[in-house]
Amino acid sequence: MNVEDWRSQIKRGTLEFCILLLIKQRPYYGYEIISKLEQYPIVAAKENTIYPLLRRLLKEEYVSSSWQESTEGLPPRKYYSITDKGTEYLNAMSLEWDNLLIAIAEIKGV
Repeated sequence: MNVEDWRSQIKRGTLEFCILLLIKQRPYYGYEIISKLEQYPIVAAKENTIYPLLRRLLKEEYVSSSWQESTEGLPPRKYYSITDKGTEYLNAMSLEWDNLLIAIAEIKGV
């Protein structure tokens, strides 16, 4: 395995976490999530990755969606919001993430 393969594995394991962290801040529409994640190359992802993940999060009731009209004359956009169940899931993920970071820091000797 090379660094690119390893980076891909990291991305798969953290993308859902990052999306829920964003949506917890405020409702986002799909392309807006993609654009925001592009600011962080380690978690940047294309539409063919993000939209299926959003559909799964909807199915599992971690997020809800609603259509909102654009104030700029654009077509309506589907906005995603975190649900109570999603917040509980995110809190559990955050705890695991924090535990992982602590373990890695200790292993590194930091």
